[in-house]
Amino acid sequence: MNNDPAPAANPKAIRFSQLLGLRDGADATQWAQIRASQLHAGRQLSLFLLAANLLGAAAAIWVFAHAVDHLRLIGWAVFVGVVAVTITVRRLATHHREDGYATTADLRNTVYEGGALAIAWSVPPVLFLSGGAPGAAYALWMILSVLMTAGAVAMAPLALATIAFVGGLGFIVFAQLAIVGAYAQAGATAAFTGLLVLACLNRARSLVIIRASQIALAERDETVSLLLREFEEADADWLWETDAMRHIVKASPRFAFACGLDPLTINGKPFLQVLAGPSWETGAFAPGLRTLAEKLKGRESFRDLRLPVYVGGEERWWELAASPRFDPSGAFCGFRGVGSDVTEQRASADRIDRMARFDTLTGLPNRLQVNETLQRAMSDAEQWGGRCAFMMIDLDRFKAVNDTLGHPIGDRLLGRVSERLAHLMGSGEMCGRLGGDEFAVVVRDGSDITRIEALARRIIETLSQPYEVDQHTLYIGASVGLAVGPRDGRTAEMLIRSADLALYRAKDAGRGVYHAYEPELHVQAEERRVLEMALRQAIEKGEMHLNYQPVVDAESARLKGFEALVRWQSAQFGNVSPAKFIPLAEEARLIQPIGEWVLRTACHEAAQWPSDIRVAVNVSPDQLQNPNFVQVVTSALASSGLSPERLELEVTESVFMHEGLGATKVLESILDLGVRLSLDDFGTGYSSLGYLSRTRFSSIKIDRSFVQGASQGVKEAIAIIRAVVALAQSLGMATTAEGVETETEHRMVQDLGCTKVQGYYFGRPLPVEEARALACRGWGAGSVAA
Repeated sequence: MNNDPAPAANPKAIRFSQLLGLRDGADATQWAQIRASQLHAGRQLSLFLLAANLLGAAAAIWVFAHAVDHLRLIGWAVFVGVVAVTITVRRLATHHREDGYATTADLRNTVYEGGALAIAWSVPPVLFLSGGAPGAAYALWMILSVLMTAGAVAMAPLALATIAFVGGLGFIVFAQLAIVGAYAQAGATAAFTGLLVLACLNRARSLVIIRASQIALAERDETVSLLLREFEEADADWLWETDAMRHIVKASPRFAFACGLDPLTINGKPFLQVLAGPSWETGAFAPGLRTLAEKLKGRESFRDLRLPVYVGGEERWWELAASPRFDPSGAFCGFRGVGSDVTEQRASADRIDRMARFDTLTGLPNRLQVNETLQRAMSDAEQWGGRCAFMMIDLDRFKAVNDTLGHPIGDRLLGRVSERLAHLMGSGEMCGRLGGDEFAVVVRDGSDITRIEALARRIIETLSQPYEVDQHTLYIGASVGLAVGPRDGRTAEMLIRSADLALYRAKDAGRGVYHAYEPELHVQAEERRVLEMALRQAIEKGEMHLNYQPVVDAESARLKGFEALVRWQSAQFGNVSPAKFIPLAEEARLIQPIGEWVLRTACHEAAQWPSDIRVAVNVSPDQLQNPNFVQVVTSALASSGLSPERLELEVTESVFMHEGLGATKVLESILDLGVRLSLDDFGTGYSSLGYLSRTRFSSIKIDRSFVQGASQGVKEAIAIIRAVVALAQSLGMATTAEGVETETEHRMVQDLGCTKVQGYYFGRPLPVEEARALACRGWGAGSVAA
């Protein structure tokens, strides 16, 4: 990269190679203009150079007319004329203008012109002097000296061409004189040639500097003109001046126009009265005007002072700056300053501030403004010994709306939610959107906890009412976490954390409720954090293991397979219940590595069982969202050698809520491998019968709650089991009853038509060694485990 400065910036830094056009400068555009000026100057002197060559050729003919063969002499003269005319025509035909642009190649090509002239004029000293008269050498040297001087003048802007002509011709004459032994004349010739070349280079450099300065000056003039034109056209700045009594003097027409007053009558009016407008009579002055009055009274300089001004009944915002004026004796004689209408800038700043503090989708205050409001409420509560309250609101089942109907519908639903929330807010209460489907409410006065709890109930009740969005009737709910400051947190961050913990408890309690913060929630959260850290290392430490619960045929009680159940024996926490660590693993995004470990371990174990014994593995919805899950199943089967038909993956109905994420396509790909699918806990979730008919499940598992209810004679539970069995039979699927614990329950589900059973009546989850032994020895009718 060329880092040479522009010639206008540093004339001394002009390189010789740049002057000759051998390379470009840092400012390529400026150098292109300079080269165009060099070519243009050479074009202007082209006729002068032609005349000099023709006159020189005529003089040489006169000198050598009696000493040189006329044919040779005329031939040489014609050659000189052709070269000179060609150069002149070439220069006159160039398209370069003084204000145009030229390339380095355009300038370099001029060397051919100088070289051609040097070759043409080298003929007389080489060929004509040998037979000439005694004074011919002196006459020829005078002709060549004049011609070289004329060439240096005419070709000086084109330094490369000048060096080629003057230097080339001078070198030839110097060599010729040195050969014949005329050393004094040769030295004089060399000195003369050098002086001409230096003079040429100096003139070329001067031309470059002058042109560069002209270009820079033109650019500055253009910039100043543009700024002045913008200033005039904007019509937004003006000068103002007051006398010692703060009355307007020498008012400019622009200032009078900005004030909406006649330029002839504005002089003499009090400056503050003009700015105050209608408020001058009422005394309701803006803070900016009071600040201005203090500055004028104190005779202080000021700048960037903004205040509202009413012009023609419209509020405008002005920005003023001024300094006091003093006469030669030092006496104060008023102020002189400048003013600008910044109404548009202020409106733009207000829009930017609103965008920074309000949610663009709902129009509610965003997280930033919620935090600022809460901090002010906390500060007021601490200052006055009061309380404030903070609620975190999470919408229930909102994700299902986004997944099934799309985000545009979800966005419009959020708009309806925000409208309902805003209508519930009273004085001293503010609601905002934190992001996603999370909202917040700040209550400045939190001393009446009963009123705050009533507000939380109203929020849940109001947000749970059905919504009509684009011909869709939507049902969602809300869970609320409540914290009171400074009791539940002495800072805004601590109070938000407390409300978040309370919201988490409300969601755990079944959603659709509110929960107030309790100190033990923080303890539980800390325990949960430590438990999560231990869970992240459980597989690496070998703390995970699998138990296998038998699944038997309902009629014959013969062993059909096992369900693999993951267990965690923590060195720190002991035996951790799956009901505790499985939800934690799903929330912490650990379920995928744990699920993959379970799948691989179960496949390797099942490969050691008899070929008619299957293994069932539970799969989380998060695993099915992974596009590589099919490869994981394929790898587990390949590495273990287990036949695909002996592997059964159990999924719950919740996977169909992720249809937009491709769960059904993943299931279809798994089925294509030959792996069996089982729908677990059917009837307790979303009852997606449409997906059940479209997905090739091999069996349906009936939740233990229906089995227990049916054993107690609950008609609804019996009806559900019968309906599920009938549905499965019509679709060619088996049914597995879970949680069978007694012989009575076994006979009941058998009578209801279930094909397989699973529960403590046939065996608890067994360690791997016992399950392997049971699988290998077989399990016939009547071998019921205690």
